[in-house]
Amino acid sequence: MLDQIEQIESAALSELAAAGDAAALDAWKQVYLGGNGQLKGLMAGLKSVPPAEKPAVGARLNAARAALDAAFEERRGSMGTATKVVERIDVTEPGLVNSSVVGRGHVVTRVRDELVEVFARMGFEVAEGPELEDDSHNFIKLNIPADHPARDPLDNYYVDEPGIAGRSPRMMRSQTSTVQVRMLEAAVARGGGRLMEPIKVVAPGRVYRPDEVDATHSFMFHQIEGLCVDRRVTMVDLKSTLLHFARAYFGPDAQVRLRPSFFPFTEPSAEFDMKIRLRPDQPIRWMELGGCGMIDPAVFEACGVDSEEWTGFAFGFGIERLAMGKYAIPDIRLLFENDVRFLARL
Repeated sequence: MLDQIEQIESAALSELAAAGDAAALDAWKQVYLGGNGQLKGLMAGLKSVPPAEKPAVGARLNAARAALDAAFEERRGSMGTATKVVERIDVTEPGLVNSSVVGRGHVVTRVRDELVEVFARMGFEVAEGPELEDDSHNFIKLNIPADHPARDPLDNYYVDEPGIAGRSPRMMRSQTSTVQVRMLEAAVARGGGRLMEPIKVVAPGRVYRPDEVDATHSFMFHQIEGLCVDRRVTMVDLKSTLLHFARAYFGPDAQVRLRPSFFPFTEPSAEFDMKIRLRPDQPIRWMELGGCGMIDPAVFEACGVDSEEWTGFAFGFGIERLAMGKYAIPDIRLLFENDVRFLARL
């Protein structure tokens, strides 16, 4: 694996030096640094590396990634220097004042508040949890085993070095599902070691994953987690809740569907899709909004809940995805660029 990394880095640097224009640079980035690029392929193969060698291989992969990123930025900067026109702004010139423009909440904040209001009308309370989490709440108690690909250090923002015996490493949470674990634990503690009361909460918040930034992905985004635990809760209750939410938020004609899927912490599991038109010149198409399912008994047991007495469902949606569907926003990056022209039209 180390030889492969060395060969790919050497070949990439040679091809980068030969790139003659912006199109060639973009093509090079896709081949080596893109979501399906050669470095990403090597990262996926890390799970087959013997455990004793993983730290060295992981460190070498990170170093290669950093070197190629730096070389790409340097090459792009040198290529654009000859043609770049520097715009000079007279900072002493008075600004243009429009007293009719009134500030308002950012679209992500507004959508979050709208979602909380819709679910509040269905009896859901708001819960919160820490963004700096531990491995136990982010993975172990959600039935995600130690060898699961989702726990790869290259796919998470770890604060502490993972793999140290006797310690659960801290990380920036990769999902708001951590809150459902904390809600279950807190309810069991209030009951003196047993769950004594139903739980019905939604938990909006930021999550972090080192994804390649594109039109639908970002390294930081927002989710809203839903959790309902009671006696005799079924998949029918989950489907009814999601359908009611879709029609309350998007209108009575909202078209939704559930597709069978798999998540370690729910069984059965499903993907929740909705028909959405992102741009006036595009046709309506199905768009995935999030995942859902019945809580796996293993999650209940990890939190001290009797799965023979209690059942429940959980769901998690991307708030940016919902905002894009609600306001026909074609690119998630527009939500974080702070372009007043874009924000003013929403």
